[in-house]
Amino acid sequence: MNTVNPLASTLLAQAQQGPSLPGAPAAPAAGTATDAAGAAAQGAPAGGGSFMVMLIVLMGAMILFSFVSARREKKKREQLLGNIKKHDKVLTVGGIMGSVVELKDDSVVLKVDETSNTRITFAKSAISQVMPQDSAA
Repeated sequence: MNTVNPLASTLLAQAQQGPSLPGAPAAPAAGTATDAAGAAAQGAPAGGGSFMVMLIVLMGAMILFSFVSARREKKKREQLLGNIKKHDKVLTVGGIMGSVVELKDDSVVLKVDETSNTRITFAKSAISQVMPQDSAA
């Protein structure tokens, strides 16, 4: 009384092995060499790890050079502001040129007009550069 339907057993066998479509490649048997190749293909491609290491090293070098150049510029700026003295001709970040009349801790008084004796007080950080002195003067 226990009869097995042949159609049901065929469907059950196909369900365990996967669907079989016309023109589809046959499923490889378990434990074959293609399983190892498939696992390697799913992982990182050959040489991909060395590319990531090189990319990380280059990024680190760029960040390091950025910090070094910023430190160098900061030191140069501090030296410029520390060496300002009376009668130096300076240029501010706003484009105003004048000669230093008075120096304070954080500010500088500039004489910007000789005829009217106009003086303007600036923060030291507003000085962008010291103009070279004329050798004829």
